[in-house]
Amino acid sequence: MRRSHVTTVSLLAALAMAACTNAKDVLEPSAITPPATAATPPPATQGKAAGTIAAGAGPAVTTGGTAAAPPTPAQSAAILSRTRLQIAPIVGASVEAATPLTAELQTRARQRGITLAGSADQTATHVLKGYFSVLSEGKDTTVIYVWDIYDPAGNRLHRINGQQKAPSVTSGDSSGADNWKAVSPATMQAIADQTLDQFEAWLGGKAG
Repeated sequence: MRRSHVTTVSLLAALAMAACTNAKDVLEPSAITPPATAATPPPATQGKAAGTIAAGAGPAVTTGGTAAAPPTPAQSAAILSRTRLQIAPIVGASVEAATPLTAELQTRARQRGITLAGSADQTATHVLKGYFSVLSEGKDTTVIYVWDIYDPAGNRLHRINGQQKAPSVTSGDSSGADNWKAVSPATMQAIADQTLDQFEAWLGGKAG
């Protein structure tokens, strides 16, 4: 009878240990791994799937960190041909300084295939507004400029800013209007060229 009792206790202990082992297996991460592994495609399929993903993801990674490739020359020309640019009156610059700037903007815009819209033209796609200031220090003059690009509804789309240094031909204080006399037409024309370059680059990047 005692031996039977010992045997019964041993069986119960064995069953308890088995239950503990089974519970541990369920809770162990390794017990969850096989179903996930079973769902993984075989090596041949996995390699094919990986190749497909790599092919799809490849163009999205470039040296410059941008997802889209730059537009081709033909695409750039098409973008520019659809652009109708209205140049608003320049703020901050003297008439003498603004005249060569505006003339150069118009010339360069036409050369790039951009159509210029008049102040009363309602078909403009973009409006370019410029704000200028000048600082003179010793024999150096610096023109600081900001261009805001608006849509026809008056929403600002982009901002271009920079500065252009040029040797002064006259002396002046750092805040007077006479400082503009030190700015040569070539300096303002260089600003116009840089502005159109950045405008075109922005158009291409936006379209891309």
